Amino acid sequence: MPEPKATLPPFAALRAFRAAALSGRFRLAAESLGLTESAVSHQVRRLEGFLRVQLFERAGAGVRLTAAGRRYLEEIDPALSRIESATEALLHPRGRGVVRLTLPPSLAASWLIPRLGEFERAEPDIDLQLVATTRVLDLRRDQVDLAIRHGKGSWPGVEASFLLAEAALPVAAPGYLTPGPDEPPAEALRRARLIVNALSPAEWEEWARARGLEPPDLSGAIQLEGAEQVLHVAEGGHGLAIGRRPVVDHRLVRGSLVAPFGAGDPTGAAHYLCRPAGEPPTASARRVARWLEQLAKT
Repeated sequence: MPEPKATLPPFAALRAFRAAALSGRFRLAAESLGLTESAVSHQVRRLEGFLRVQLFERAGAGVRLTAAGRRYLEEIDPALSRIESATEALLHPRGRGVVRLTLPPSLAASWLIPRLGEFERAEPDIDLQLVATTRVLDLRRDQVDLAIRHGKGSWPGVEASFLLAEAALPVAAPGYLTPGPDEPPAEALRRARLIVNALSPAEWEEWARARGLEPPDLSGAIQLEGAEQVLHVAEGGHGLAIGRRPVVDHRLVRGSLVAPFGAGDPTGAAHYLCRPAGEPPTASARRVARWLEQLAKT
């Protein structure tokens, strides 16, 4: 008797899809999985063939989810997180000091991951597990100890404390846009092609109003999904984008992006350090929280 046709997709393909969806780039997904970029691409094509649906669209050097891809990620991500949590619970005996921290991928890549080495040297007995995702996880359900969330600081079932201020500023590749000494910002903006983050479509209007300017015309703007894709396209010299500090700081320091209009303006939002309400943090989670708070002050 023939075996029934499998309805579960290959697990390796699921992991590659999830990593690419959360990072927005096959290269970053490959680094997180310890694979080559071509292997990640192959696994994604394998999953698309299994599902008979396109999950990604190319966006410059990155990728973005199709509508079907977004729906699929929303369904499988909690299940994969639970598999990770259950596996870690067996691999790491109680008291080992495992701390799960979730945060936005852009903040993880630009602010936290470059500093992980110093944390590991300072706290060698703590296993800090990063869950970089744009999804707002249920901290209890997904067994997450700490979260860095972006917003106004109020979420149900969460205790939040201020961590990092946020400022917005237009950024571009060096030489893309150099306003004249007496050129009004509105005139300089009209000479540039703007790049819009579809996940934050009002950010150009908010920045302009904070500067007392009329909102710029976005009819010919490049539309992308996600801050990392927007900044990458701006680095390539294709337009002017809104960067958010501290996420954009490392690009400004290394000179791959410049700020033609100077320092940024507060957005009214910030990054907050969160934990499940009513649950005392473990000793290891408290140590991680103290390190993050110290890091935010530097």
